[in-house]
Amino acid sequence: MAGQSHYTPPMPEFDAPVKLLIVVAPYYKDIADDLVAGARAQAEAAGATCDLVEVPGALEIPTAIRLAQRTADYDGYVALGCVIRGETTHYETVCNDSSRALTLLGLDGCCIGNGILTVETHEQAAVRAGEQNKGGGAAAAALHLVALSRKWRGQGKGIGFKPRGEDTLLA
Repeated sequence: MAGQSHYTPPMPEFDAPVKLLIVVAPYYKDIADDLVAGARAQAEAAGATCDLVEVPGALEIPTAIRLAQRTADYDGYVALGCVIRGETTHYETVCNDSSRALTLLGLDGCCIGNGILTVETHEQAAVRAGEQNKGGGAAAAALHLVALSRKWRGQGKGIGFKPRGEDTLLA
């Protein structure tokens, strides 16, 4: 609805540096460039640094993030891309599967901001990437999750199983 206001929580402040990885699928290069510019500006405003990698399409974004999560040293991730509805069901597959994979990574503790646009037209994408700054919003989401992750790091609930350490091995 036009004219509707949306609440955005204040950006967190960080005591230690934050490093983000922006993963972008630049199929629609003009849209991707606007998304990346917004994400970089938001990261910089929060004092974070970021690296950028490109992948062929939206379906590869979650895989790239998972690879980085396993092998690199990033605090959070920003997923950026654009999927525009076409004439086939491929749109639904790409939208649903990329979103589902990012959600599963997030539920596994990965701090991700999802800025993959799913739209009907290029014009809708241009508005979301430009004036609506969805790239900046995705970076802000990742930064909020990084802050929560740091806040709760190392706080166990004292329930469930603990990995067996050397001090608990039986002789």
